[in-house]
Order: sequence, then C-alpha cells, then structure tokens
Amino acid sequence: MEAQELKKRCSEELSFSPKLDKYKLTRFLAEKAIREKKIFAICGPYPVIRASLRKKGWVEKKLPLKNDLQDNTYDADDEGDRKNGKRNVLHEEVSCFEKSADIHDIMSRLVRNEEPSFFWTIKKDAVNYRDLHFDQMLNHYARTGSFTTKIGLCLNLRNLPWYVQANPNTFFPRCYGICMDVEKQEFIEDYRNTAASNILKWVVSFNVCNKKTQKTKEKASKEDVGQKKGSECSDEDVKQLPGKLIDMACNACEIYLGRMEHKDIDTAVNSSATLNEEEWNELVEQYYSLIHEGAVICNAHNYITQCQHILTKIMLANPQRDIDGSHNIWIIKPGAKSRGRGKSCLDRLEDILKLVETTDQCPVKDSKWVVQKYIETPLLIYETKFDIRQWFLVTDWNPLTVWFYKESYLRFSTQCFSLDNLDSSIHLCNNSIQKHYKNAADRNLLLPCHNMWTSTKFQEYLQKRGHGSMWQNVVYPSMKRAIFYTMKMAQDKVEARKNSFELYGADFILGQDFKPWLIEINTSPTMFPSTPVTTELCGQVQEDTLKVVLSRKFDKNCDTGKFELLWRQPLLELPPFNTTDLAVEGTGIRRCRQKVASVTNYNVLATLAGVQQESVPYHSANHEKQIQSIIAANEKQNLKDPKSIVYAISKPLKRQPEKSIQVSDVPTQCIGHTDFASFIVQPTQSIAETNPAPHMNRAKGKIDPNFWRVSQAALPFQVMNSFNRKLPRSSKPSGKQKNNQKIPCLVCGNTFQFEKTCKHCSSFCATVLQGSSYLPMNASSTPEKKVTGHKITLHSHVFRTYF
Repeated sequence: MEAQELKKRCSEELSFSPKLDKYKLTRFLAEKAIREKKIFAICGPYPVIRASLRKKGWVEKKLPLKNDLQDNTYDADDEGDRKNGKRNVLHEEVSCFEKSADIHDIMSRLVRNEEPSFFWTIKKDAVNYRDLHFDQMLNHYARTGSFTTKIGLCLNLRNLPWYVQANPNTFFPRCYGICMDVEKQEFIEDYRNTAASNILKWVVSFNVCNKKTQKTKEKASKEDVGQKKGSECSDEDVKQLPGKLIDMACNACEIYLGRMEHKDIDTAVNSSATLNEEEWNELVEQYYSLIHEGAVICNAHNYITQCQHILTKIMLANPQRDIDGSHNIWIIKPGAKSRGRGKSCLDRLEDILKLVETTDQCPVKDSKWVVQKYIETPLLIYETKFDIRQWFLVTDWNPLTVWFYKESYLRFSTQCFSLDNLDSSIHLCNNSIQKHYKNAADRNLLLPCHNMWTSTKFQEYLQKRGHGSMWQNVVYPSMKRAIFYTMKMAQDKVEARKNSFELYGADFILGQDFKPWLIEINTSPTMFPSTPVTTELCGQVQEDTLKVVLSRKFDKNCDTGKFELLWRQPLLELPPFNTTDLAVEGTGIRRCRQKVASVTNYNVLATLAGVQQESVPYHSANHEKQIQSIIAANEKQNLKDPKSIVYAISKPLKRQPEKSIQVSDVPTQCIGHTDFASFIVQPTQSIAETNPAPHMNRAKGKIDPNFWRVSQAALPFQVMNSFNRKLPRSSKPSGKQKNNQKIPCLVCGNTFQFEKTCKHCSSFCATVLQGSSYLPMNASSTPEKKVTGHKITLHSHVFRTYF
C-alpha cells in the first residue's frame, strides 16, 4: 500500500516523462529530498515514524545497528518477549521493508553520504549529540535526569517552591534517596512518625467498629454494654498491648506537629520531650503486633478524644493524609532503572534497610535506591488497581513550550487489590510485569482481558457510576498542573537545544477522591503495539508528534492532532538601548611583558678598576641567590623571537682595595670584558664591521633604524643608583679648562663639550649607562671584519659592543 501511494505521488510529479524507469524515478526522488533537506535516520523499532516520514517525501539514511540498541532497552514497558522465541523487533522491521519497499532501499543507498536532517532514536547516545548541526532535529534533550530518573525527580522536586508557588507534597508522594545517610535518617523518622499516627488511627477506627459490633449484639442478645467495652481484653487468645503505647504515640505526634509548625526552633536537639532510640524501637515493635498480628490495646476507648484531637491537626497539616493508610507500606525502586525492574513493596523498617544495605558493594548507579510512600488507598475499578500513562511533548526549553496529549490509557493489574499481600502482580501495573501473570479467576469479567482501557472508556465508566464530571474537572486539570510544575522545576537543569524535542510518558495513580498522584516520568515511552489499545493510541501519538515538530514549523495554524498547547513561556521583554550611549572611560595600564630580577650588588666602578682579564673568584650567598632568581625569571619569559640572544652575568669582578682608581677622560683601548646580567638583544640585521659611520645619517642627524636595540623590558639597568653619579677622572682641570674642554662624540665623531649633549646627533654617554635604547659605538676602536660570538667590552665610562 505504501509503495503504491509513493508511485502514485511520483507519477503525478513526473507526468511529463512517464517512460522513466524505476532507477531514474528513485534518483529523482532522492535528489529532491537532498535539495529540500528531507533526509531522516531512525534507530529503534519505530515503523510508524518511518512510514509517516516517507509519506511526506522524506528519504531514510540507514544507520548501523548497535548491539546495545537491539535489545529493546527502552523506557517503561519492554514488550519484546525473546523467551517465547519471538524474533528481534529491529530485524523483523528491516526484513519487512526489504521485501515490500525496495524502492526505499535504493533511495537510502543514494543518500548514504548525506547528512540527515531528522533523527528519531531510542536513546540520545545513538548519535553523536555534540556534533549535530543547528538545523538537525533530534527527539532527545541532554541532561534530563532531573525528572526522568527516580532519584532525580525525588531530590529535585523538593525545590519546586523556588520556581512556582506550589507544594510538591500535594501531587507527588513523599520520596527519599535512601542511598544517602541524611536521606536515610529522614526516612527512618518519617516511618516512625507514620507508625505513631497509624496507632492513633487504629484507636479511632477500633472504637467505631466496636460500636457497630455492640449495636448488632444488642439486638441479638441485649447484653450489658459495660461488659462489652472491656470485651477486647477478655479474649485470652488475642495479644494485649498496654495503654502506654498510645501515650508514646501521642507524644511522638505532638512533637511531629511542632516541627511542622516550626515550634522546635528554640528547642534543644537532645530534648527530654523527644523519644529515645529504645522507646522508638518499642513503639515500632508493638505497632507491628497491632497492625499485622491482630493485637489490641486495653482500655483504648479512654484515649479516643485525645487521639481524635491530634489526628485532626495532622490531617490539616499533612497534605498526604489520604494516601497514608494504616499499614505503612513503602515501595523501593532502583534510582535509574525502568520497566518495573527491582521494584518491591515492604512494610517493615528493618526489611527496607536490609534491602538497601545489601547494595553497598554494587556499582554506584545500581546502589541509588529510592523509597517512596505507597498509595494505600487508590481508586479501584472492579476491585482492581490501575494507573494512567499520560503523554506530553516538550518542543523547547527556552522559552518553555509543553504540549499535552488529550488521550491516555489505563493499565490494570492481573490480581485483585489487597494490602495483606504485597506481591508485584497486585501493586505494580507495568505491562512488562503483568504480562508474566495470568488474570485471576475471581477477577471481574467486565475488566478487559488485555488489561488496558483508553481514557475515553474510563470516562464512560465514570459516567455510569455518577462521576462523569470528575475527569474534566479533577483528573485532567490536575495531571496538566503536575506536568507544568515539574517542567518548571527542571527547566534550568536541562540542556536546551533548538530544533530538538522529546516525547515523555508520565505515570499517575488516582486516589479515592479522584486526585491524580504523579509516580514517575519516563523518557522514550514504549510505542510497541502490544494490545489493541496501544496499537491505536501509540501510532496516533507518533503521527501527531510529527505534525507538531515538522508541519507546524512551516505552518503555525496547521493541525496538531490531539496535542494541545499546555504552556508556552512568554518571552522576556528586554529594555531598549542605544549603542551610541555606550562609552569606555579611563586610562589603560601597560604591563611589562617580561619580568627580570634587578641586580643591586653590581658596581660598575669596581669593575672599571680591575686590571685583570679574568674575574677573581667570588663567593657570596646573596649573590648566588640573586643568580638563581635571575635564572628563574628568565625561564618564565616567553621569547617569541627565536633570534633573541640572552646574556647573563655569572660573577662580578672583585675590586682590589689596595689599588687606587684613576680613569682617563678619553678611552683609547679595551681593558677587559665581562658578561652582563640578563637582558635581551634583538638584532635587525647582520653587521660585519664595527664602523659607526654607516649607522648615522649626518645630513639629517638621525640614527639608522637598522641598529642593534636593547629591549627596555629586559634591561636590568633601568633603575640603578650607582649610575646616577659622575664618573671619576684622573685629574681635575682648571676652571677655564673645565668649561672649554671638548671631546669627540662617540656616535658621529664631532667634538662637543664634556657632559653635554652633542649638537649634531643629540647623544651623550651618560644616557647609555642609564638604559638608553641605543648602544653607541666608539670610532677610535680597532675595526674587526668578523668576530664570532657576542661580547660587551668595558671602557672607562662607555659600553661598547663587538659582533
């Protein structure tokens, strides 16, 4: 049928050339899909999605099958039954299309090198989520564990009051992550307080039952009422409990009420009013005897007024008073598993703690147990428990956009409901669990044999029972409100991505007052047509999902099927601003690119006085420390220029105190050389001769830029107190000689008055010693054609460099 519709559509599009063969037809359709970006990929058993996309002109790109995805490990209900010899769903699906739709296989081969624009997978990990382009669509979001896992929903839903004005205890049964010590202690306190309140419930209910029994016996035998009041203690076969149990239960409930009303703020933690560990253990043991073993409390009628008064306060303060019951049953679930795996119902504290303690040596993921209060008073249909699977769709997280499906379905258990038997076949309605059991023989025949109803069928049932308005007025609006609250809580935790969407399945259980209680939310809900109900609804919800995420993308007024918009967060209105009003005020701070430790113990005068060619051995602890600091500073410098040359001084020349110092005014020859402390010399070109004339433009009085420069940031002699004083001379000239004495300029060769700036090139020797950018050359030095290595030669008061 599908192939015929495709050929019919293709023939209409190719009416101008009816003689095209099959290959040309498929090639034309494949090229058209590539141009329109209609390439999709599916990983999982979704034949409805595949067929719907092909009808819309999409072409599938085959993805390699993975072993972890072939086991149908998806969400809540694994419908595949490999134990009965059924073939794998993926292989059945592939073989089916290989036989009936070979034209699609040819088109898939033609687009095998194209990037899909639409992905529909069981799990997000089936594709590389991080490498997706912006325009590629995926049916999953990242980081949704805050509400799709049991441990995430348990811990994060408590923060709901920070997002909306709502109490999560009004629609979500209280839950604890018992794998954590703090959560474990809070659960133990909750269990004990629930046991204490159940004792008070027993006293009130026992009195009511006793009065009914007395009225029945009065009509039959007319016995004394006073004797019948104490009849509960007259039977020797029934275990009798002391009235002290009621006193402890009342005391515990009053402390519990005080905490809920915040009256314990100024009370010490180890207050004598609270029950100690021994009293709690005694209360819990007697509670087991009272509820599970049929024991009675003597003179319980004397505490009726006190118990009723306390219970009234508890009912007003506890929003979950209607689901607690009297058996104190809790359901234990693995924090990250689905399909009902590992779930069990227990009613004794020591059994629950023992079950959790056995998982301490298990992997972290398997040891995250969650314990949740079991709803002991659910709404029953023909004395059978059921739950509701409700779908909703999230198409955007910013702004939050949620779609709610108008149709849902009910799942029944195979056995009649009873609190005396905690078997999974009675209390867990997952189809993956109930499919392993046969329907009970005493079950009502009006229940479906496949254990499913549509919500429409359930509304008809309520109409016959006189509760026709309960679905539209109570059940349906309450489920929408619970979904909205949960999505608001999780909005900040989910990784929002445009062009992504996800379909979720929420499970609800109705109380006796028709109030829905959220149990859990599943990602990738099952779409397997296991029953006539799921065959109809699952196929319909998949087609409607494509209408919302694809058709509505181009037409906002298109048909969305049975999806209705639950909530679309309004966009935030940003205040207008003018870019011309933006300005930056202030001054920039230029930091030194290289940090070098300054040399403080180096004395130029001492080096000038030395006459030896080699330095005298010098041993000083301070000097060694300074050398190490210089080396460390050099290692931190990033020398971006590979031609940069680093000079370092190892030891200073030691001054000989027995010799006097006499410095000539005009140097004539070199007296020695040494290596200076760390500074960087960056060459601009190779210099063969040490002739200063080529570096000076005499006509313009400017220095050639192709000259050796010293980096100011790396020069360690920028701040040196010893350079600020005048250099000593051999003899003091007379006043006239002092004023008229002239010396040759070391840069341009012209003469100028000593200690004054040269009028021709504006250079003077003192500037060199204080960190000038240029190192002037001495014209009277002996020229050298080429000298290997780099030396800095000391004169009487001028530095000179040979290369």
